[in-house]
Parts: sequence; C-alpha cells; structure tokens
Amino acid sequence: MSLYDIPLRTLTGEPASLADHRGKALLVVNVASKCGLTPQYAGLERLQQRYAGRGFSVLGFPSNQFAGQEPGTAEEIAAFCSATYGVSFPLFEKTDVNGERQHPLYAELTTVPDAEGTAGEVQWNFEKFLLGPDGAVVGRFRPRTEPEAAELIAAIEAALPA
Repeated sequence: MSLYDIPLRTLTGEPASLADHRGKALLVVNVASKCGLTPQYAGLERLQQRYAGRGFSVLGFPSNQFAGQEPGTAEEIAAFCSATYGVSFPLFEKTDVNGERQHPLYAELTTVPDAEGTAGEVQWNFEKFLLGPDGAVVGRFRPRTEPEAAELIAAIEAALPA
C-alpha cells in the first residue's frame, strides 16, 4: 500500500488522503497547541509560505499522545492555529502516532529511520517526516529539529519537484 492510499480526515472531518497532494514534497508533522515546541508552528508556516509555490506543503496532524498537550476540539485547534500562528497549511483530525491505536499513516512513517539510523516510535510533538513528490519518505527529523534548520531546508529543497 502506498502512503497515498491511506484514508485520512481533515480537521473538519472531511475525507482526504495524501493523494490530494500527489506530486508535491510534503512535510508531515505531529503538532500540539500546548507544548514547549508549539512555537515551531511559526517556522512551519514560514516554510509553507516560502515553498508552497514550488510544489511543497506542510501537513499538520494534531496529537494528544504526549502529556495531553493537544486537548482541544477540532474547532479549538483550528482557532488557535489561525489566531496564534496564521497557519495556512492543511490540518488533519487528531491522530494517534504511537501505540495500539496508531494511525496507519504513522504505522508506515515510523518504519523509516532518522539520520542516526533509528526507526520506531515518534519521540514527541513536532517530529517531521519529509516525503518526496512520489510519496516516498526521504527524511525523518526529530522534534527538536527546528523547521528552518539548515539540514531540513536542504532536504526540502532537494525534494521539491523539478
């Protein structure tokens, strides 16, 4: 099964899939509104603005699995992201990224190792998976990697469609 085939739901509950973004480089990020790393939303939005016209999108997947740091409803999450960080990139429904109810998307993503060669569970909020235009994972960046870190920018630029 391709990552494009996995059913998703938008934050508003509409059916979706990564196929809706086929041909783009995608940065899939599990996000949270009440985390010490929440200010990364600002950098993610700057990436969205900088690269959207070149075939790129950030995709945010709220998750409440880490210390209950995404407790809100879909409406509260949308309002927070819009009012606080001006988020324009797509957000999806709250998602389990680890554990027995792990979403099938994350079951696939977590098989990919990071730069140190470690695969497995998402460590915390704001872990990032970079997909190339063909839907294959081309990079995994742990939560403390800032969205505008040099290594992430280089990977995004290398993954942009020709």
